[in-house]
Amino acid sequence: MALVRYRSNPSSNGWNMRPFVNNMRSFEDFDRLFNQVAAPLANIMQSQTAANLYETDENIVLEMAVPGVLADDINISIEGRQLTVEGTYPTVNTDNVEGNEGSEGRRYWLQNMPTGNFSQTISLPSNVNLDDVQARVTHGVLTLTMPKVDAAKARRIAVASE
Repeated sequence: MALVRYRSNPSSNGWNMRPFVNNMRSFEDFDRLFNQVAAPLANIMQSQTAANLYETDENIVLEMAVPGVLADDINISIEGRQLTVEGTYPTVNTDNVEGNEGSEGRRYWLQNMPTGNFSQTISLPSNVNLDDVQARVTHGVLTLTMPKVDAAKARRIAVASE
């Protein structure tokens, strides 16, 4: 067995973190660095919005969270069996609030309100009547009601006895 002397030099393994740590004057600097790296990833994740797709006896229903988005700012298209919902989240503008430094002088403590564009494409089942789709926005929820074709609707069949 060989004894190896312990080296206390932090750069002995090739990873010298001291210059990086010395340049990080505060957690604020670290937060700024993290936000610069994470912001593009957050925008990618925000490009799709939360949605539910479910079935009733009569309809296929899509519910999608679109907080703050007006009905005129939502585009819905159907191509083949692909339903696409696109829109733009409104920009929060508080520049005219007393005491606010404007958007460039802001120092956020928390920033997770959705911004920018969103787009979501969903494959629809073949039993949807695409000619009678209805859409409405209520309290930040987009609801698309798509009736089923008559052949796909649940029917009750009476059983006769002899």
